[in-house]
Amino acid sequence: MTSDPKLHVFEEVSKHNTVKDCWLIISGKVYDVTPFMDDHPGGDEVLLSATGKEATNDFEDVGHSDQARGMMEKYCIGEIDASTIPQKRAYVPPQQPQYNPDKTPEFMIKILQFLLPLLILGLAFIVRQYTKTE
Repeated sequence: MTSDPKLHVFEEVSKHNTVKDCWLIISGKVYDVTPFMDDHPGGDEVLLSATGKEATNDFEDVGHSDQARGMMEKYCIGEIDASTIPQKRAYVPPQQPQYNPDKTPEFMIKILQFLLPLLILGLAFIVRQYTKTE
């Protein structure tokens, strides 16, 4: 990091909130964690949920190791202008992946789990009736 860190405004940092472009604000510094998304032990969802806000509490609540804190320095790209951080943040839901229509809906699986045993039981009863000797 240079001796004169770049000062970022909150609006600019909050625009970087995707898997391919992810910036976080932790302890007054701005981190571009995009290269670390695939390697983060908690998964990329954890990092994405911390975008668009001051994420120091989220970071501290997890209890990161000294090694994790040391890794942060290489991702630091500057500091945040504290006056641009809103006092109350509007909730922005995290972006969801596109729906994959090829997946079998869960309700179909539940219906099959119920109907398949009944079908087998019904077939067994019919076979028993037809093969019964009188």
